[in-house]
Amino acid sequence: MSDANQSFGQALVQSLVGERGHLPIARALPDISVELAGRVHEHMPYTIYQLVKHMHYWQQFMLTHIEGRKPQLPANVMESWPEETGPQDEATWTADIQAFLAGIDQAVTIAKTAQLDDTLPYFPGETIAGLLRNIASHNSYHLGEIVLLRRFYGAWPPPGGGYPA
Repeated sequence: MSDANQSFGQALVQSLVGERGHLPIARALPDISVELAGRVHEHMPYTIYQLVKHMHYWQQFMLTHIEGRKPQLPANVMESWPEETGPQDEATWTADIQAFLAGIDQAVTIAKTAQLDDTLPYFPGETIAGLLRNIASHNSYHLGEIVLLRRFYGAWPPPGGGYPA
């Protein structure tokens, strides 16, 4: 693995887990209750639950491409958003968060070990690095919405603090 590949891989890892620009994503989610996850805000189109499920959907879609498999493209982008506003119960919500965070861990492992400029068989013109960067930026974008909702609900910062406060 080249030095440039290794350096860029480390930058991707920092973007995937969250650093400098925002709270690590793993700290922003686990303390969210079922009630908070499904709470509807009149000025926001999605709940925290819907945001996490949407993030997970596209994260898995891109990881499937990185693995060299061809995921099923949704007929419409709205298929990536769940209709239900909240999780069924605490166990389901915990499993949803764990599955999402496991995907981040998988992406981090790939960023540390893969040849990042390798192209993808079912995504012409795209590289492993490109999709990892896409995962990081998509998750970061929606994490900002989750933090904003938490602020609206008086549920910020999480235990252990958050920055910005």
